[in-house]
Amino acid sequence: MPPEAVLLESRAMRDSVIGRVGVLDKVKALVMLPDGLHVTTRMVAEYFEVGDRAVNSLMRRHRAELSENGMHILKGSDLRVFESSNLKPSAGSYPQGRAHLTLYTRRTILNIAMLLRDSEVARAVRTYLLDAEERGRVGVPRQEEGGPTMESLDHRLTHVESSLADIGPVLRDLGPVIGRISVRLDRLDRRLDATNRVVCAMSLRLSDLAEDVRELRYGPRPLPRPHRHPGSRARRRDQG
Repeated sequence: MPPEAVLLESRAMRDSVIGRVGVLDKVKALVMLPDGLHVTTRMVAEYFEVGDRAVNSLMRRHRAELSENGMHILKGSDLRVFESSNLKPSAGSYPQGRAHLTLYTRRTILNIAMLLRDSEVARAVRTYLLDAEERGRVGVPRQEEGGPTMESLDHRLTHVESSLADIGPVLRDLGPVIGRISVRLDRLDRRLDATNRVVCAMSLRLSDLAEDVRELRYGPRPLPRPHRHPGSRARRRDQG
């Protein structure tokens, strides 16, 4: 059995390397939707150079595992909101006007690469994963007494590259998420300001209504009498 076939047969082995999504771009450039996080079934098929039917068939057989690794289906209002910002009408390759849409993350695509048999791209991903895993098990060799050699430095560099391979894609995936959260917080802040203005206006209106109700029940408030100086009455008597 070819070494890369172990990933086809062992769920535990797939789970042990599922975080190494950086290998996808090392094997072949992966094009994402505008949100930077998802791809459609057609885009997955194009990446692995297979037909849509092969991806759909694999999805039905391994739905539970793929769902655990990021695959999900959008429907209704969630689908309309997602389409409005990611599936532009001008992009003819994007599906439109459907009742549901299946989306995959980088983690899901890596999961598919470890399950898809009839794809040279998937086979290359599996081979790359196993090579990286083997380098990780070998680790960094002990330093020679006379100082580091070119071979030991090369091993160290390879180990560092393997360890950092996944950081770039993870940070790239986090960027759009943080951006969307910032936009939502800004919208929420504006809505709170608008709500405060409405509450203030309602408070003034209720105060006016309370005054109107009081006047209806007890009549208008009497006008205050003008203030008179104590000596004004005596002066008037003198003048009379």
